[in-house]
Amino acid sequence: MNIITIILTGFALAMDAFAVSVTKGMTLKNLTKKMAIKIALFFGVFQAAMPLIGWLLGISFQGYIQAIDHWIALILLSILGGKMIYEFYENRKEAKEEKNEAANEASTTLEEERVREEELSNKELTTLAIATSIDALAVGVTFAFLQVNIIYAVIFIGCVTFVCSAAGVKIGSVFGEKYKS
Repeated sequence: MNIITIILTGFALAMDAFAVSVTKGMTLKNLTKKMAIKIALFFGVFQAAMPLIGWLLGISFQGYIQAIDHWIALILLSILGGKMIYEFYENRKEAKEEKNEAANEASTTLEEERVREEELSNKELTTLAIATSIDALAVGVTFAFLQVNIIYAVIFIGCVTFVCSAAGVKIGSVFGEKYKS
């Protein structure tokens, strides 16, 4: 696997963490730099750990299925790609439904719309980080079959996710303040 493929994989894996980070940035009331780093760190660490775990799993049973490993990689990556396409269309449908609901709820007071979360719990962040990094586990299994340098890939994926998540929190905060009403 070449460097460009690893770079693109790193950015692809970071996109769901980026989206959740934007949402957290919009919903946190008094966002601090420390909170933004905490969010980015959680997502970056989990996004880096999952491919490593997947790689270890893949290596452990690679000998048994080495003859069909390329098909397993194809299936796993196809499922991952299909999941991303499905989620894209589901998110568009949900956004459209939410827009319609928002138009119907014109009676909501301005104060209710301004209510934003104030807490940022480790439990919530762990749950979000695991949920956004499950696909990275499948990618890690694929890395085992493709003979990828896992240390390099994991460091890159973790760093890209950290940066994207930090940027997402900031973007969410800016847009949350600007368009809160």
